[in-house]
Amino acid sequence: MSTDTDDAETDASTDDSGGHCSTPDSDGEVAEDVAVVAFERKMDTAEEIVDDLVDRYESVEILEYRGDVFAEHWGEYDCFVGLMASGIAMRKTAPLLDDKWDDPAIVVVDEELTWAIPITGGHHGANQVADDLASMGAVPAMTTASEAADEQGVEKQAKALDAHVVNGDSTVATNLAVLDDELGPVERLDGPRAVVVGDDVTVLKRNGDSDDGGVVLGTGSVSGARSEQFLAAWEEALDEVGKDWDDVEFVATGTRKEDEEGLLEAAAEKDLGVVALAKEDLEEFEGPTPSRSKELIGWPGIAEAAAIAAGREHDLLLEKRSHDDAVTVAIGR
Repeated sequence: MSTDTDDAETDASTDDSGGHCSTPDSDGEVAEDVAVVAFERKMDTAEEIVDDLVDRYESVEILEYRGDVFAEHWGEYDCFVGLMASGIAMRKTAPLLDDKWDDPAIVVVDEELTWAIPITGGHHGANQVADDLASMGAVPAMTTASEAADEQGVEKQAKALDAHVVNGDSTVATNLAVLDDELGPVERLDGPRAVVVGDDVTVLKRNGDSDDGGVVLGTGSVSGARSEQFLAAWEEALDEVGKDWDDVEFVATGTRKEDEEGLLEAAAEKDLGVVALAKEDLEEFEGPTPSRSKELIGWPGIAEAAAIAAGREHDLLLEKRSHDDAVTVAIGR
């Protein structure tokens, strides 16, 4: 690895559009504890589901179906996977529903694992679990508006930023703005400050403490860089500062690189969200290493600027490194 100029970040694109986030998951709140509810005759399939999901969640357990099983365990799990007809799950859970921000998510799946259908809590774990069941061949049938339109709602942006939505009622207005392409980039305010917002402003609050040791991977690349090049670059950088994958909050880049296939594949493999920052955001947090991209196309070096801008403390833990003359990476905190 070297600290040469930003050749890996320089190409002909000069898009100045606002930043947005992308993430391998489609939820704003992550499901951690999952229960698979199944009839006795379907236990073999239930065990297959557990075996497939167990490494992705804090816990995945099986509950044998009986009439009051959902009511008995309501509030104990973030998501129920009903291995049953959707009508059964709907009738048994409908009387229990109270608030979408507090209710557990519900997904139904057929015994042949053909479909995984989120019924409630799509943005609160159901879409996430349904998407994970795709590894078993089930088609995730997501009907939430942002997913249906292939757009990134504010809950998804929260997930990418390792944050949560503070004022849930606002998401109706802001997600409609997402669908109409009118929301714009997420704005960051550093405190201490007092902020007054309207009903159509969604407030995202970062998870965890500012001193929890989490880091942000700022990254740029040449066009067409492969996912394995991104992964190798990120791992070498983490090793250099004594961090591992569990310390990474998300990946930050510029809007010029938001559709870079190799970057998105690498982030998805490590279950990391990707935050794309607009040019003006990067210019405010330009890093110390000279960048050829600024000379050639007017953009600051993406890796360092993204790492600083996205970090909780706006601090650069590791200056830019280059891997294979294809990927640059810096680490922020």
